[in-house]
Amino acid sequence: MDETLDVIIAGGGMVGAAVAAALGQAGLSVALVEGGDPPAAVADDAPFDLRVSSLNLASRQLLEAVGAWDFIPAARRCPFRHIEASDEEERHHIHFSAAELGVDNFGHFVENRVIRRALWQRLAELPTVTTLCRTGPVAWVPGGHRSLLELDSGRMLAARLVVGADGAGSRIRELAGIETRDQDYHQRALIVNVETRLPQQDVSWQRFTPAGPQAMLPLPGHHASLVWYDSPEATLAREALDNDALRQAIEAAFPSRLGGIEGITGRASFPIRRRHAERYVRQRLALVGDAAHVIHPLAGQGLNLGLQDAEALSRRVIAAFQAGDDPGGRQPLAGYARERRPQTLAMIAAMETFHHVFTGAAPLRHAAGAGLSVAERLAGAKRQVMRHALGL
Repeated sequence: MDETLDVIIAGGGMVGAAVAAALGQAGLSVALVEGGDPPAAVADDAPFDLRVSSLNLASRQLLEAVGAWDFIPAARRCPFRHIEASDEEERHHIHFSAAELGVDNFGHFVENRVIRRALWQRLAELPTVTTLCRTGPVAWVPGGHRSLLELDSGRMLAARLVVGADGAGSRIRELAGIETRDQDYHQRALIVNVETRLPQQDVSWQRFTPAGPQAMLPLPGHHASLVWYDSPEATLAREALDNDALRQAIEAAFPSRLGGIEGITGRASFPIRRRHAERYVRQRLALVGDAAHVIHPLAGQGLNLGLQDAEALSRRVIAAFQAGDDPGGRQPLAGYARERRPQTLAMIAAMETFHHVFTGAAPLRHAAGAGLSVAERLAGAKRQVMRHALGL
């Protein structure tokens, strides 16, 4: 036995690193096990990566609380103060403004690699956190007082709690025998990074079409990330276009308020699927982030949900630790599952509804579009939606 720790976290992505930072800051001994390399530094003038996430106010507060926010350079984050959504013809729409809630913005769009790098920079400052890279779990053995985790390097670790933060294909979830419920939406999303004629915007907008949403996520300067959902066949065909043909296709299909494209700097696509773990906890084990749930990305809430997991789990584990109780015991884990699973199920249900009504039959789509205009005039409902967007 090499060592016994308070917590082992499998997966050094954004959610796993956030858990490690929160626990390490509270003085728990933590091993963060990561199959790849540590995140590399990102220069302020480096091209923008395709993997971009929305960080709402609650997520920012978590990153501030664990000491990682200040490691995200201002040049790599873009605040958004408005959210717009419309139907395909843009006859019906709804607009949200952060000023209506008395806050400066709803959140920031930041590259995943920049968020992850910031968290790892914070981890390097925490003496009770150890990072183990280029290795992963091959066996997990639960016990009454601790769990054992064997790594493919041959190293054996023991801890009072093992956290699976190792993504949608979680090895920890598999070792724990936790099944998932999966759904394929038969859609594919094309992500395109573009240089825009307009300067930096502060609006995140989305248009719902029968084939799926079209969205613009503003990035710093004359840059934006476009998301275009469609059938797998149509998406792969667009992905194969040369830059000029793809630019023309985007300008023909996207709303005119995009303002025109000067150039395309990157592209990729991925299938749209949902995956939800049958349970979030087992004896001395908890799942967080994509290991627990992958939702339809149309609202961009995947990372925010994962960071809410990180906050909820670390809060309960730290409280038990500081009270002299077992941080990996039944009570903190059961409380975590009771808190997070219903909230995630509600988000899944909301995304399912949006997907089906806006890609359904024409009468259903028309009714959904009209619903946007009705909601635009309901001040109380709009405030609730805006508070939800903030993560409050």
